[in-house]
Parts: sequence; structure tokens; C-alpha cells
Amino acid sequence: MLTKTGDTICAVSTAPGTGAVAIIRISGPAALEVIGDIFTKSGQTEKINANRLSALPSHTVHHGTIGEPGKILDDVLVTLFRAPHSYTGEEVIEISVHGSLYIQQQVIHLLMNKGIRLAQPGEFTLRAFMNGKFDLSQAEAVADLIAAGSSTSHDMAINQLRGGVSKIIAGLRKKLIDFTSLIELELDFSEEHVEFASRPDLVSLLNEMDEELTRLIHSFAIGNAIKQGIQVAITGKPNVGKSTLLNTILNEERAIVSEIPGTTRDAIEDTIVLGGYRFRFIDTAGLHDTDDVIETLGIERTRDKIREASIILYIFDASSESWQDVAEAIEEFSDWVSVDNKKLILIGNKTDMLSELPHGFKDFVEHETIFVSAKRKENIDLIAESLLRTVKSENITDATLVSSTRHLQALQQAHTSVQTIRKGLADSLSPDLLTIDIRNALYYLGEITGEITTDEILGNIFSRFCIGK
Repeated sequence: MLTKTGDTICAVSTAPGTGAVAIIRISGPAALEVIGDIFTKSGQTEKINANRLSALPSHTVHHGTIGEPGKILDDVLVTLFRAPHSYTGEEVIEISVHGSLYIQQQVIHLLMNKGIRLAQPGEFTLRAFMNGKFDLSQAEAVADLIAAGSSTSHDMAINQLRGGVSKIIAGLRKKLIDFTSLIELELDFSEEHVEFASRPDLVSLLNEMDEELTRLIHSFAIGNAIKQGIQVAITGKPNVGKSTLLNTILNEERAIVSEIPGTTRDAIEDTIVLGGYRFRFIDTAGLHDTDDVIETLGIERTRDKIREASIILYIFDASSESWQDVAEAIEEFSDWVSVDNKKLILIGNKTDMLSELPHGFKDFVEHETIFVSAKRKENIDLIAESLLRTVKSENITDATLVSSTRHLQALQQAHTSVQTIRKGLADSLSPDLLTIDIRNALYYLGEITGEITTDEILGNIFSRFCIGK
């Protein structure tokens, strides 16, 4: 829920719990006055009043104590960020206290007693957006940056925070607005049948928009995978070593290993960072025919996970299965791989039970095949190398990627509007009807950067932030 921005808010901005230091952030018009009532600068005996604080330059740090008359709570550092040169664009104070939970709570209570209210999730960033410090797409990137769990997700968030998506959308939107102005000018001279907007130039712009929007829409698959973690499904028949392989890759006993077929009856997930990319490995129930109700449910979930995954590791027993067995078993995956552009990698396990590696797989099975011993941890690095090659083949270096479902939906709607405009031009639609379709495209593009937005959209976006950011 959105709140008025004329009041002053506070929150602990560091992670919950006890640490060496905690930071309490204050933003709003009363920030200087309130801190002046409770802060005593080192070397002085009296509280430093708001007038003296307002004379201090922005981005300066001051040592002293915080508390009420007769009671010192803590030695602190107070950092001033003067409006409009602050994160929120308002007067901002950050109080660095010792990390005691008691101290944090007491300082917050002290501020609330002075009329400052607790901030809601994401409210500092919401105020930054409302005060024009950055657009909505960049504001969302702040949450992505905080949540980044790998170097690639960090780089993607930084790119968006610096306006990667915004610059592209703003450029297309400005060109379309210029055309709209010219077309609407034609309406004032409708009786003279004058054309101010060049139709061939508009077609060229629509082609440019079509190409750029299509690229951004297609980038969502890899962008979302990097943000959430690239999903890798480990599947195969029962008792081929799927759980052992997962434990070996993660270097921990994450899944139960047993000689009894069907031990894994539900999907087990865990993540690991390889080469700067976060991968989400999913150990699934073995694929086989069964009358067991619980096993049947597990196999259905396995199929769901395979459909969701970007990469499938199909594990087979290299000591007992022939290439014919493997080819027949993976036949059902072929349609999924080709339709959804998934990568299927075959892993021949249990090579420790062989005197020599089998030959001929590459001649009969079109998919990449890696032979390993999960039990002895042999050739596991080859799996990691293959996964990285698969991801890097997407050629995402320095590319602007879309990772937000909200952005994807707006881009798809804008793309549809572009096609409608193109059809209108081909049908020689009148300028007044043409502008309706153009405004639809402008609306959806504006939703991404925040030129067009609603309280409901803003409330939904910023409610996902942590308190204090």
C-alpha cells in the first residue's frame, strides 16, 4: 500500500540480527530536527540543533552519542545526506550504531517517540522513484542487485540499474511520441489532407521497434534463468546414480543414496555457482512404470521439472545400458528439447564398474555424452564445463537482458500494438484511428519505465523489497 511522502520515516537498513554494526536510516523533512534532539557531537556537551546541522555539508560523517537527557544509548556515527543529493532525494540521516539488537530497538523507539514512523518495505526506494532519482525499471533493479547470488545476476542488475533497459525503451518511446505529435497535427488540417508525418519513416521506426522488442522478449528466457538460477533437471531410470551425482556436484550429502530403486520419490533442489552462473540442480524421481501411488506422483513431478528446466542431465548406467537402451529411453525428451530449445546432456555413470569406456555413443546418439563415476568423483568437472558452454553459447556478454515478468508482459503488449499500427498503415487507416494504436504502444512502453503507472503497480513492486531499502 502506498503512503504519503510528506512525513518522515525510519528503519534498520542492515540485515536482521546481531552484527558488529547496524545502520538506521531516516528520510523526510523532519530528519534534521529529530536527529538534532537526540544527537550530541563529540567534544560538545549539548545536543546539536537542526539549524547547526543544516549548516553542515552533505555527505559528511560526525561522531558522537545518541540518547535522551541523562541516558546515553550508544556511541554512533551520523552521516548527513542533504536534499536533493541523497538516495531518496529528501533529507536523509544514517545512524551507524553497534549491532546489538537492544540498541537497534531502542534507537528506533526513540525516533518513533519523536514522531517518525516505521518505513514500509521498499519505501525509501519508492521515494527515490517518486522524486525522480531513477525510473521504475531502475528501481526494480535495486531489489535484483540486493538479491543477486552470482556474478552474472549481479552484472545484469547493475546493467539495469544504470539504465540498460530504460535507455532502449526511452529512445523508442521518444521517437514514437515525435511521430504521434506530427500525426495529431494532421488532424488540425484534416480538410486540407496534409501529411506531416512521413509514412515510410514511420514504417522504418516500426521495423526498428519490432526488431528491438523481439530481441528483448527473447532475452527473457536467459535473463530470468540467470536471475532465478539456471534450472538443471537430473533425471533417468531408478538406481542409476542420480542422487549420488547431485551429492558429488554439490559436495554435500543433500540427497539420500540407496541401492533400493525408487528411493527418491520427490524432487530435491539445491543451488551452486559455477563460473559466475547460479545453477539450480533438481534431483528427480526415477522414470519407470509403477503401480505405487506415491511413486507415480513423484514421476509426474519429475516430468513437470523436466518441462521447466533449461538443461536436462539424463543419467544412465554405463555398466549395463547399451546405446539402444539409452536412445529408446530419451526418445520422449526429443520433442521437449526441440520445442523449448532445451539442452539435453547424457551422463554415463558407474564407469568405475567398467574395464574400459564404451564406444559408439556419438555415432548413434546425437546428444553430448559424458562418462563419469559419481561414486569416485571422476570427470565431474566435465559436466561443469559442459553446463558453462551451454550457457555461454547464448552470447549474453554485454547484452541487455530482460529478467522481470512485468517487463516481459509490457513488452509483449507493446509488440502487439506495433503489429496493429503496421496493419493500420497497410490498410491506410485514418490518422485519428492510427493515433489510438500508437498511444497503446506508448502506454505499454511507459509502464516499464514508470511514465505510465498506477498505485496498484507501485504497491506490488515495492512490497517485495526489504524494509530499510
